[in-house]
Amino acid sequence: MRIKAFDFFCGAGGLTRGLLDIGFDVKAGFDVDINCRKSYIENNPGVDFVCKDISKISGIMLRKIARAKSFDKFLFAGCAPCQPFSKQRKGEKKERDARLLTQFSRLVEECIPGFVLIENVPGIAKVPGFSAFKRFLLALEQLGYNYAFGVLDAKYFGVPQQRRRLVLIAARGIIPSLPKGNYGTTLRPLKTVRQTISRFPPIKEGQSHNDMPNHTAASLTPINLKRLKSTPHDGGDRRSWSVPLWLRCHKGQYYGHTDVYGRMKWDEPSPTLTGRCNSLSNGRYGHPEQDRAISLREAAALQTFPDNYEFFGSNTHIAHQIGNAIPVKLARELGKHIIDISTAKAVLAR
Repeated sequence: MRIKAFDFFCGAGGLTRGLLDIGFDVKAGFDVDINCRKSYIENNPGVDFVCKDISKISGIMLRKIARAKSFDKFLFAGCAPCQPFSKQRKGEKKERDARLLTQFSRLVEECIPGFVLIENVPGIAKVPGFSAFKRFLLALEQLGYNYAFGVLDAKYFGVPQQRRRLVLIAARGIIPSLPKGNYGTTLRPLKTVRQTISRFPPIKEGQSHNDMPNHTAASLTPINLKRLKSTPHDGGDRRSWSVPLWLRCHKGQYYGHTDVYGRMKWDEPSPTLTGRCNSLSNGRYGHPEQDRAISLREAAALQTFPDNYEFFGSNTHIAHQIGNAIPVKLARELGKHIIDISTAKAVLAR
C-alpha cells in the first residue's frame, strides 16, 4: 500500500523530501509563509504548495485536493513551529501559536486519516495544565487512535546534529511504536561535522561561492571577526578571548552560555541548528577552523538536505527555512517506520 500524505506547516520541505525519498505520495504541503513556496516547489516537483493559514483549511478542501472520499491511506503530518514551546520563547505569543496544534487536531477529527505524525520540541509535553498537547492526546483517544510518543535525538538516526525532538505517531486498529535509532554504536558511530561539511570549498565571511548554491557565509563586524580569530579551532569558545574582546554582559565572573560565538567540533555531531544557524552570535555556529560562521549550504548539509536542494529568499529567511526544518534523514526514518506500521495494519485486516 502506497501511503499518501499531507505535510502541514511544511516550510521549505524537509519532511516532504524525506517522505518522497522512501515512497510516500505527498499530495500537498501547507504553510502560511509564502516565502517558503519557491524552495518547496523547486525541490519537490509535482507536490502542491498551498499558502494558507491552517485555521482556513477544511476537510472539504482537503478532499478536493486529494480527490479522495476517505483518508484511510493518508498520513497527516503536523509539525507546527516549535517556538511556542521553546525554552527561549517568552509568553506573549504562546497562546496564539499553541492554537496551531488545536487547528491540526480539528482537521484530524474532520478527516480521520489512517496515520498521524507530529514532531516538536520536548517542551510541548511539559506545558502545565490541560495544555494543547494534552487536549490533542485526548482527541486522538476519543477518535479511536492508538499512539506512541517520546523524545528522539536525530543524531541516533544518522543526522550529524544533536537535535532532541518529541515525536508522536498515531494510528487506528494497531498499537504503533516509535523507531529506534541505529547510530551511536561501535559498528555504526555517530555522523560528525567533519564527515558532513569538510568537503565544501573554503570561503570567507561575507562571501558566496560562485558554483555552489547557498554556500554563503554571513558578514562579520570587525570586532566579531577579531573575536572569532581569537577562538581556538575545533570547539573553542569565548573563554579564550582577551579582556578587550569580552562583551559587556560577559564581564565579571559570568561564564554562562559559552556556546555563543563558539566553534563547532570537527569530530562530533553539531549542536542543534535553529532559525539563526548562520549567525555567530546565536549559538555554537562558528566553522571549526575557518574564520566565519557556517554557511547556509553547510547548515543544510547538517540538516541532511541533499546538496542539490536549493533554497530561495533572503539569507535571513533561508536560515529560518533550514533551521526550522525536520532533518531529511530523520524524516525518512519516520516514514519507513510508518510504512512498517501500515504493513502490520494490513496484515491484521486480512
